[in-house]
Amino acid sequence: MEIPKIHESEYRFCLIMWEQEPVTTVELVKLCQQQLGWKRTTTYTVIKRLEERGVLRNDNGVVTSIVSKDEAQAYEIDELVEKKFAGSLPAFIAAFTRHQNLSQQDLDEVQRMIDCIRRGEKQ
Repeated sequence: MEIPKIHESEYRFCLIMWEQEPVTTVELVKLCQQQLGWKRTTTYTVIKRLEERGVLRNDNGVVTSIVSKDEAQAYEIDELVEKKFAGSLPAFIAAFTRHQNLSQQDLDEVQRMIDCIRRGEKQ
């Protein structure tokens, strides 16, 4: 499945939708006003755009996602690695870890993920 591009403001909207879904458009308007400072018309415009691009479904005022949070995040990471690091995951990780203080717990979790991948297990 091809993941449609979700722009930054749309992504912030999607975070609210993913947390609340299924959610009514009325509730989304309230949440977006509280959390994003959006007007009602802005929320409805974003819902319409995302529905047209196949990110969400609006069925009689009840909004659910077509693209999951995990799928959207994976797409963004893939795009970032491809664009900024010529598709090299090791180059991305090297750049990331140079500027981060990783705790022992973080390192253990990353090692656990690598071990699972080596064994052919899904995360």
